[in-house]
Amino acid sequence: MYDVITIGSATKDAFIETDDANIVSVSKKDCKSEFMSYPYGSKIEINSFSIALGGGAVNTACNFANLGMKTATIIKIGNDSTGNDILSLLKKRNIDTTSVVVSEKETTGFSVILLSFQGDRTVLAHRGPNATIKEEDINFEAIKKSKWLYIAPLNGESTNILDKIADYAEKNNVNMAINVGTSSIKRGKKYLDKILKTAEVVLMNAEEASMLTGIERRSDTKEEKFSKCPIHPDMVKTLKMLKSTKAKIVVITDGKNGAYAYNGKIFYKCGEFPAKVVSTLGAGDAFASTFVTILEKTNWDIEKALTAASINSASVVEKFNAQDGQLNVEEIFEKLKFHPEYRVNKYTEEACRERETES
Repeated sequence: MYDVITIGSATKDAFIETDDANIVSVSKKDCKSEFMSYPYGSKIEINSFSIALGGGAVNTACNFANLGMKTATIIKIGNDSTGNDILSLLKKRNIDTTSVVVSEKETTGFSVILLSFQGDRTVLAHRGPNATIKEEDINFEAIKKSKWLYIAPLNGESTNILDKIADYAEKNNVNMAINVGTSSIKRGKKYLDKILKTAEVVLMNAEEASMLTGIERRSDTKEEKFSKCPIHPDMVKTLKMLKSTKAKIVVITDGKNGAYAYNGKIFYKCGEFPAKVVSTLGAGDAFASTFVTILEKTNWDIEKALTAASINSASVVEKFNAQDGQLNVEEIFEKLKFHPEYRVNKYTEEACRERETES
């Protein structure tokens, strides 16, 4: 019996940082975009370089295990040195690898992560077998023996297995959490209809939420304008639309603005937990897996889950490697003691409905 099984990507990541990286902003009448650029045709000196193993399924599996959850993972890797390194890492973390699929024809996923001086990153990704997970690759019996199934963002052909997994988890009373990735969202809300209806917890970032719902947050209305429910009215609408899919809890992370959760009755909001940002890679994985873990360990206490998730993701961004900053449960709440001012705010459905009217 497992507490959780993760499914998603597994990669080797090369982190590259250079002072010669430029952040270029391009503005149009109705939008603004930022690009990372380098002098064309030049040889660029690298300030720092490191290699780490990661991917959504691996990062979350490591975090789940670190938080005391009995964990297994379903990933697809190549029969190569990178694949062997990933297997060694998982075994070292006491993560069950019996459901790992090894492809003889593909090379394990690999990415080059270009870091900016601001801590953000641009990722050049080779998906490899991460994009070719098929129904026959899934160990459904293992899923049946788990309390939770956590689905990290899937890519390519792998997104085709979502409905089958959702059906199986629902029929076998397995709680399901999904971090909806961009590849799935681009197929449209209708494509995700089944899994959004059957998942207990749906998590995504603000950009993904806007892409999925079609709701763009207006920049002319500040959250602090109204006291009864200081959540941007467009964020309220987005949370409501996502909750209409019948997921029990929807969660949206929003970078420096913190994070939000909604269960159909109460809106939850927390600010960004203090951290010195080194790299944001893996922060979303840490947030999502911590949120699910604390839900399981506290009988679905959303306030505690949101608090712990924010603290753990803040710890992760202070390290290059997505797993190095992961804290255990005791360390998370010990860290909270040094920030007694940090808390999750709760707002009623009525208060936020008034906010929508006033806006």
